[in-house]
This record gives sequence, C-alpha cells and structure tokens, in this order.
Amino acid sequence: MAVATETPFHVLAVDDSLPDRKLIERLLKTSSFQVTTVDSGSKALEFLGIHGEDSSPPVSVHADQLEVAVNLIITDYCMPGMTGYDLLKKIKESTSLRDIPVVIMSSENIPSRINRCLEEGADEFFLKPVRLSDMSKLKPHILKSRCKEHYHQEQHQQSDSNSNECSNPTNSNSNECSNSRKRKAEDNEEVLPQTNRSRHS
Repeated sequence: MAVATETPFHVLAVDDSLPDRKLIERLLKTSSFQVTTVDSGSKALEFLGIHGEDSSPPVSVHADQLEVAVNLIITDYCMPGMTGYDLLKKIKESTSLRDIPVVIMSSENIPSRINRCLEEGADEFFLKPVRLSDMSKLKPHILKSRCKEHYHQEQHQQSDSNSNECSNPTNSNSNECSNSRKRKAEDNEEVLPQTNRSRHS
C-alpha cells in the first residue's frame, strides 16, 4: 500500500488584530503548518462546529479547510466580546474539542492571567510579539494530543470488544463449564465409595 505524504498540522489562529493575525499566519506557514485565521472567539467556535447563541453569518472559509481537523488553536487573550480565556473554557467544556491543544497569546505579562489560563487547560502562554522560535513549542503539544486521541480510540475499541464478548460465548464461559464438570466428577467420586460399601453389606 502506498504511503501518502504527511499532511501538515492544521492550526486555527484567533486574533482581532489584523497585523497580529498576519504575523502569526506568516510564522506558522514558515514552520510548515497549515493555517486558518479568524478575528474573534465566536467565529473560531463556529469554524470548529460549535455555534454560539448569536445568529451571525457563517465564517467565510474554504470548503477544503473544513475537511481538515484542527490540530491546535492559538488565540489572543484580549479580544472584544469573547476573550481568549472564554474561548479556552468553551473548548475544554466540549467533549469533541477538549483534546485540541490551546495556546494563549498576550502582550501583557500578568502572572495571575497566565496561571488562570494554564489552570483552565491552556498548553502554552506566549508573550507578544510572538517569535519564530515559539513555533517549535507547538508541535510537541500536537503530538501529545494525537497520542491521547489514539489512547481514547483504543479504549473505545476495547470497550466495544468487551461488549461483544459479553454477547458471544467466550473461553471464560467454556472454562466455567469445564470447571463445573470437574466439580461434578469430584462429587461422584465421593459418592462412589458409599455405593460400593452398600453392595458389600
């Protein structure tokens, strides 16, 4: 079977500032990532398939991009409406999205803010301006999340096979049957000497 060329990791970049969006897009593409950019947290959720309460028009993204799973989300902290922290919480509350690594960016070095994001499940906190060297920190988080996904898939497959074993006869059942036959044979052996004695009398 021919092995397909490895597809680049897909990063969703969220920032309300156009210059910052352009910068992060350029850095990610330089580092061989596939990039989709949006300018708000609500549009990010919409792109990810979680629609907010507001009936805003759909995000204008190419159809082929929607076919590609998002491997990592990098978002600005300070945005109007939904902050990067709010977006992080929404993602971690979603059963389908919570394994996607989230990186928060901010131009303000506020330890309490950084700690709050990390405690909520952020994988990294970058200080702006984001540098090319920061991009090398992204791939390990993606690979780690991939391992988690494979683990969850294996667990799911194991639970499926266990349920199949319950519905079908198994070796354990046959072992129980053979054990019960052994017990019956032992009982008969205990009974036999008594019957022999009765014959002699």
